[in-house]
Amino acid sequence: MFKHILLPTDGSSLSHVAIQKGVQLARAIKAKITGITVIPEQEYYLYQMQVRVKEETVKQHKVQANRNLSVIEKAAKDASVPCNTFCEVSDHPYEMIVKVAEKRECDLIMMASHGRRGVGALLIGSETEKVLTHSKIPVLVCR
Repeated sequence: MFKHILLPTDGSSLSHVAIQKGVQLARAIKAKITGITVIPEQEYYLYQMQVRVKEETVKQHKVQANRNLSVIEKAAKDASVPCNTFCEVSDHPYEMIVKVAEKRECDLIMMASHGRRGVGALLIGSETEKVLTHSKIPVLVCR
């Protein structure tokens, strides 16, 4: 069965539900958890010039990332499940999620579905859908 579960979070309430279910699953099957949140790279292009966003914005993203990861850490600690967490930087979270899952030798990715439908899903897509499409590792989607 699964021995190492990757739990991505964006801090949303749906992610919190997936985290709780992921921790319950990990406890039941005696697996360990790796938690991940991905913050934007903070690079923007303006008139062909690369401009870095102010340091304050970067700090705010890191503070929020730490909050997101602390939810995973607390849930794992409360359930006595081994856990490591990582904050990664990328403008394409799905790529980083897949990359970290492979690098950390996770055998399951468990994440929330945000349930976009219709035109919104078509135009925006979802990180979950992109992970499903690009991952060679099984993905369990929580709704």
